[in-house]
Amino acid sequence: MELIEVTTPAQAAAFIQVNILLNRSNPSYIRPIDKEIEEVFDPSLNKTFRHGELARWILEDQDGRPIGRIAAFVNKKYRSKGDDVPVGGIGFFDCINNQEAADMLLDVARHWLGQRGMEAMDGPINFGERDKWWGLLVEGFHEPLWSMNFNPAYYRALFENYGFQPFFHQLCFGLDPQKKLSEKVLQRHATLAADPAYRSGMIEKGKLEKYALDFLTIYNAAYAGHGGGKELRKEQAMALFRKMKPLIDERIVWFAYHEDKPIAMFINIPELNQYYKHFNGKFGLLQKLQFVWLRWRGACRHFTGIVFAIVPEFQGKGVDAYIITELAKVVQPAAFYTHYEMQWIGDFNPKMINVAKTLGETFVSRKLTTYRYLFDRTKEFKRHPMLG
Repeated sequence: MELIEVTTPAQAAAFIQVNILLNRSNPSYIRPIDKEIEEVFDPSLNKTFRHGELARWILEDQDGRPIGRIAAFVNKKYRSKGDDVPVGGIGFFDCINNQEAADMLLDVARHWLGQRGMEAMDGPINFGERDKWWGLLVEGFHEPLWSMNFNPAYYRALFENYGFQPFFHQLCFGLDPQKKLSEKVLQRHATLAADPAYRSGMIEKGKLEKYALDFLTIYNAAYAGHGGGKELRKEQAMALFRKMKPLIDERIVWFAYHEDKPIAMFINIPELNQYYKHFNGKFGLLQKLQFVWLRWRGACRHFTGIVFAIVPEFQGKGVDAYIITELAKVVQPAAFYTHYEMQWIGDFNPKMINVAKTLGETFVSRKLTTYRYLFDRTKEFKRHPMLG
């Protein structure tokens, strides 16, 4: 077996192909859009390069056939709550079911990180935000959500045999959006709905700047400083909403207010992989036209929860039930969406897990794991601390 560091455009293209070759026989596999992977490794598009660096490798067998790949990252701003050593990352891991091959890939990443002062590595993670390409799939090997890692079940053994331990688990919750919400949720909703200080509403595409600012207020109050989160700036929120605009279905993006101050948001989007699975990794002009056509036809009946947040002083007051029921009152009569799944929640966040469980007849739809490997094998391993 031979390791080849990716240094040329041809090798970068081959790096993407490894994932396709090793997963093409799996009927649940959906090929990611090539450009979305390429952006991670493009310094002109990925701002993480401002405070980090990366390397990636392809592993070939004796006949020159690709049998694995891996990327290693140093991100000076990457830090999880409770960290006491510098931690690097690995990601975009693919490998045949062979421990020796996996060990070669993980070894080269570990040595590269060690040379740059890292004392541990987390993986598989992203060189960038945590909402994409984060965690190893360990349960729920059905069609992946957009920007979510997908891998065969044997990857878990490859990681754990190497010495990785679970740093935290990532739970996704699903439900049938047409089923009645629980009586508890409906009762809590009724209490707040009777209070004139509370109101809620769907997003309006014509007022995106207003909602971007509301998003900023809620996000920074609810997430900044927790679990590695950082405070967003106005320009980041505006850029996010401009990017989201073509995807927004106003019926499934909701905000709640108390005395006209934003206190909660429930942001969902149509599940993009239900479109992307038709595109074979490409998203040029032809695919964009096909996207518009598929959307017009109503080809996507799935929607995905990407952000649910309540400012701290209103947590535990029923705001979660209030905003969820308001959305359900619009979505359920239309009977358009038939599948719903929330993006992952870390098992270190029991409050959000409890919110997910109170939605109705929810179930864990899939589970991913963020693993950690300490370079000093005598050091005590500690899992991600609990929030709250």
